Amino acid sequence: MTLGTNNITIIKNKVLLLSIKPKYVTQIFSGKKTVELRRVKTKLKPGDLVIVYSTSPQKALTGFFEVDKVLRDENLDSFWQKVKDYARVNHETFQDYYRGAALAVGIFIKNYHQFSKPVSLETLKSNIPGFHPPQNYHYLDDEKVNILESLTGESIK
Repeated sequence: MTLGTNNITIIKNKVLLLSIKPKYVTQIFSGKKTVELRRVKTKLKPGDLVIVYSTSPQKALTGFFEVDKVLRDENLDSFWQKVKDYARVNHETFQDYYRGAALAVGIFIKNYHQFSKPVSLETLKSNIPGFHPPQNYHYLDDEKVNILESLTGESIK
């Protein structure tokens, strides 16, 4: 969102909550995995933030990263060529994941940060009414980001 006031432009970045399997979370926060693969289009753009929710068995917010760029492609072969060196999956896993998908999305990662203390699902549910981990993704408003910052004790913006 862009707001204009007295010829000053303020760009407001989106904050997305994304559920990711623990083995990929580990690879992201070790710097080995630099693109997150998705089957669903997002409105993310460079500079937006992604807060990482690590799925079962961890079930916790573990950190966040900045979006470097987002690739979208309907042609899986050309998409594979663009992401294969960054996704940390083999071709068979890639093909299985995208089987039947109309679109392949790659969220390229930069400036990742792992929280010193993950925030458990129980803590999230007790502090954010109606919280549940997203199946795909969920955009967060400023109020929820502020709550997350208070729970982690760290700045997310």
